[in-house]
Amino acid sequence: MSDEAATATTAAEAPAAEPLPHGLGASLPHADARAKTEGTFPYAADLWAEGLLWAAVLRSPHAHARIVSIDTTHARAMPGVRAVVTHEDVPGTSRHGRGTPDRPVFASEVVRHHGEPIAAVAADHPDTARMAAAAVIVEYEPLDPVTDPERAFEAEPLHPDGNLIRHIPLRHGDPEAAGEIVVEGLYRIGRQDPAPIGAEAGLAVPRPDGGVELYLASTDPHSDRNTAAACFGLPADRVKIVVTGVPGATADREDQGFQLPLGLLALRTGCPVKLTASREESFLGHAHRHPTLLRYRHHADAEGRLVKVEAQILLDAGAYADTSADALAAAVSFACGPYVVPNAFIEGWAVRTNNPPSGHVRGEGAMQVCAAYEAQMDKLARKLGLDPAEVRLRNVLATGDVLPIGQTVTCPAPVAELLTAVRDFPLPALPKDGPEEDWLLPGGPEGAGEPGAVRRGVGYGLGMVHMLGAEGTDEVSTATVRVHDGVATVICAAVESGQGFTTLARQIVQETLGIDEVHVAPVDTDQPPAGAGCRGRHTWVSGGAVERAAKMVRTQLLQPLAHQFGMSTELLQIADGKITSYDGVLSTTVTEALEGKELWATAQCRPHPTEPLDGAGQGDAFVGLAFCAIRAVVDVDVELGSVRVVELAVAQDVGRVLNPAQLAARIEGGVTQGVGIALTENLRTPRGLIRHPDLTGYALPTALDAPDIRIVKLVEERDVVAPFGAKPVSAVPVVTSPAAIASAVRAATGRPVNRLPIRPQAAVVNAR
Repeated sequence: MSDEAATATTAAEAPAAEPLPHGLGASLPHADARAKTEGTFPYAADLWAEGLLWAAVLRSPHAHARIVSIDTTHARAMPGVRAVVTHEDVPGTSRHGRGTPDRPVFASEVVRHHGEPIAAVAADHPDTARMAAAAVIVEYEPLDPVTDPERAFEAEPLHPDGNLIRHIPLRHGDPEAAGEIVVEGLYRIGRQDPAPIGAEAGLAVPRPDGGVELYLASTDPHSDRNTAAACFGLPADRVKIVVTGVPGATADREDQGFQLPLGLLALRTGCPVKLTASREESFLGHAHRHPTLLRYRHHADAEGRLVKVEAQILLDAGAYADTSADALAAAVSFACGPYVVPNAFIEGWAVRTNNPPSGHVRGEGAMQVCAAYEAQMDKLARKLGLDPAEVRLRNVLATGDVLPIGQTVTCPAPVAELLTAVRDFPLPALPKDGPEEDWLLPGGPEGAGEPGAVRRGVGYGLGMVHMLGAEGTDEVSTATVRVHDGVATVICAAVESGQGFTTLARQIVQETLGIDEVHVAPVDTDQPPAGAGCRGRHTWVSGGAVERAAKMVRTQLLQPLAHQFGMSTELLQIADGKITSYDGVLSTTVTEALEGKELWATAQCRPHPTEPLDGAGQGDAFVGLAFCAIRAVVDVDVELGSVRVVELAVAQDVGRVLNPAQLAARIEGGVTQGVGIALTENLRTPRGLIRHPDLTGYALPTALDAPDIRIVKLVEERDVVAPFGAKPVSAVPVVTSPAAIASAVRAATGRPVNRLPIRPQAAVVNAR
């Protein structure tokens, strides 16, 4: 047989190529996955402009100090320096903040936290900018910092607005109720940094009309635009934010105190200005998870059913309010967890201190209380002599039950099903006793541990989070779908921060219109607002807007055909790129129907309204809830206190799986972030000063720390009020996994484990 014939035969016998993933329910890959993998994806740190200047920010070395004087003379005189700005050079509003605008752009009279911006410099070289910033002479009068949040109640006011940001007294049921069994506990949660994979960076370009364009990795561009315009003393339409690639976001990605000096320098110099933060500046600038002090008392009857929960929750907001009021609302509302509690009395406070600012970090408020109430459930089980899973099953929440805030759970709440799934999942095998298994010991092969000192523990965690904003937040998003030459384009200001919105938008349009090629336009503030990228907002609100716009285009596409055949559009369906009627009379392709047409539609999605909590902590504050159960298996060296997480079995309430691969990745990422909270991540701040603000001193979990993660069950009970019925998936495993790991360490050691991250001494049973 000739070579040509052989080739032809092989080609003819080759199997047909697998069709690409398509529509909702398929594991459609990220459109930008290849570019990110190859390192060609454009981030803000990669941007350039003709005539570029470089910026640097001078930050306070003190946690609390009075500013006596600021002298910029030497900095301005340095060769290559083009501008130096301080509080005196802010033309508009001098305060900003994500939730409460209480933070100065530049400190003027008082420094309230380590790293607070004092001045910013623009120069023709980054080294020159840094040296000029260091040449700004600031005379400080150091003050005694208030770093203990309990002291904040009696301390002198640290801020014109006072030290107390919010107090929520929750009252639910009978205050005289009591149970036969009572357990108490005091718990502390450390300060976690979001530690984005890429530090903050941005480019500001002045416009001919006197405005400015900011190229940033913003996750809430319209809010940032409005804040910047107010600061610059400009109308909003003369400030534009263009969203660049976002190098990781598990919180509010961009520190506004980083963005504002950048724009001020561009306006002052009339030149493009770029600022790339060092990792140290990143730690100093952005918000962290709230350190929290929690006191709990649980009452139960002799069967282990909860009678009453009493708690005090104190959130350390740091120097400024940011989103602390929202975090406190979540903490107080979920203080009892996904359990039926007929009587609850919770006191919650968020206070200012001279510690670094706290703000929105995935699962804020809910994560801290989960660690505490699950520790209480372990104590209750131990006192009653019950299995920890059993005592939880006797109390779990279900659809139709009432939360301590008085809101009825109307969404699916399959908590018992989730817990049963992880409880019944087979346990991992014990490691063999041999040198080849040394790497399985806590501490790894180079650790000092002995196999005989290792004990295995199994623990449980049940967590819950709210979806979207809360307490009357007006959640709305707008999207446009345009079809031209058989190609669809989605225009929506929902930022792709790794949560997969651009992939979801493509899938929605593919499903609705039967079009394979779908593009999502880059985001900027010339588009209508879509809101912040947190709490599953874009899956629900922005995805809902895309779906509505796509359905409107679908109607435009089908109406002429329906009219031609004398039927309604409801009798036509689109599947596999074809349009067919219910009776088979009409059959054509989407491509043929679109030929020569340009169709477009714009739609909004706005979920049902919520209401603020009242003076007794009561109200329908949340649009919806999501739940998760995790069983943790750990090995603990009880002589050294080292912990190895062997396995985390996860069962989660997801509503509907829209992209299986993407969903699994989000759950695994959330669980791994929780491992860091449980064991390693603690930003230490003695006397308010951040110690070791780098990734050497701040211990993030690595691939070697990541356990086996088993997603044992995904409950697809659709939430009827959510578009597609789907729920957010990444926050609730972050909330739940630290509590489950702590529970497993308690089981292995018998120690109370009342602090996160877990310190070695908390897991030591027998010293050598």
